[in-house]
Amino acid sequence: MNKIILIPLLAIVLLLIDIYVYQAVKLLVQNATPYWRLTIKVIYWGVTLVTLTGFFIYHFTNPDYYSRIVRNFLMVGIFINYFSKSFAMVFLMLEDVTRAVRWVVQTVSSWGAESKSGGGTSISRSEFLAKSALIAGAVPLVSMSYGIISGAHDYRIRRKTVHLPNLPKAWDGIRIAQVSDIHSGSFWNKVAVQGGVDMLLKEKPDMIFFTGDLVNNEADEMKNYFPIFKQLKAPLGVYSILGNHDYGDYKSWPSQQAKEQNLNTLKQVHKEMGWRLLLNENEVITVDKEPLAILGVENWGAGRFAKYGKLDEAYAGTKEIPVKLLLSHDPSHWDAQVRKDYKDIDMMFAGHTHGFQFGVELGDFKWSPSQYVYKQWAGHYQQENQHLYVNRGYGYLGYPGRIGIPPEITMIELKTELAQKA
Repeated sequence: MNKIILIPLLAIVLLLIDIYVYQAVKLLVQNATPYWRLTIKVIYWGVTLVTLTGFFIYHFTNPDYYSRIVRNFLMVGIFINYFSKSFAMVFLMLEDVTRAVRWVVQTVSSWGAESKSGGGTSISRSEFLAKSALIAGAVPLVSMSYGIISGAHDYRIRRKTVHLPNLPKAWDGIRIAQVSDIHSGSFWNKVAVQGGVDMLLKEKPDMIFFTGDLVNNEADEMKNYFPIFKQLKAPLGVYSILGNHDYGDYKSWPSQQAKEQNLNTLKQVHKEMGWRLLLNENEVITVDKEPLAILGVENWGAGRFAKYGKLDEAYAGTKEIPVKLLLSHDPSHWDAQVRKDYKDIDMMFAGHTHGFQFGVELGDFKWSPSQYVYKQWAGHYQQENQHLYVNRGYGYLGYPGRIGIPPEITMIELKTELAQKA
């Protein structure tokens, strides 16, 4: 259907939702003073006007007039508004169906009987259910707004000690910081982003791993955040890989050459920040003449995402190295290839899932819609002597916030098997 026809039709549907939900609002304020009734009416329809205006701006204006952040917040504001109202609608529609049934029963039962009213009477909307509907709508509205204001940059340091049986003595106690899924094009608060970097640097890690998705699509998203992430330094180096978003696959480019140039520019950004970008390759580093291999693959997962990774190339030449640490963006890679064909890769570091940016974590209990897509979606996993850690992500994508799954900086300490037994 033509956009010029479809968008106005969708706007009409949204307006009908506003009108429907307003009936509950009007019922609840019917006994308020005229001043408060007018105030609430102006606020309600003012928000509706702003939202619908944003809806048309997003779809009909030149996107170059507005920044990515502005356009993203326009869509998020529209989504939050009507997603919340959809919860209220469920209660209201259930009540209206109940009212309709009761009216039909009342009308039928009055047939043939003497009635001063001449038949069934209308049944008024329940004030209790109207309140319930608005409360149901307020819950997602408040929680999603709070997730943007507070949850987006509520950085948490998660600590984990991992015991590796083949870890050389010289590497015992090595501390690795992991960061993943920065998505710099989504950030809207540079001060908060800097605060997270400061938290990491205070930990004084020996190495830093970045496991992909530096940007959403374009290398120039890093312009404003390059000075911040360039600060990430560690004595044994910063090692990085590419994630599925880094290739620009989700943007329409004027030419294949433009897309390739964007990727080359992004690779240069890693280099200029002092990060060792591993492109299906490995780096062997030594401490007191004891070697350890860091393998890095390009994006590869068992799902629908593009597969650029070549683990055989990343693994080449490391067979005799006692401990191998793999950086691979997508955690599904672990079951699909690593555990199946590379039993001597001791630990894999991944990200990608973001923990869905929504969920519940209380003690050992954790739940997120992400678990219905990914078997390993957040935290530490172990199968026999192989380990996987899935970072919940530093940034966010789409919805510019987090609810129950705060952004993560991981601190992993590697210990020998001997230290575990002791």
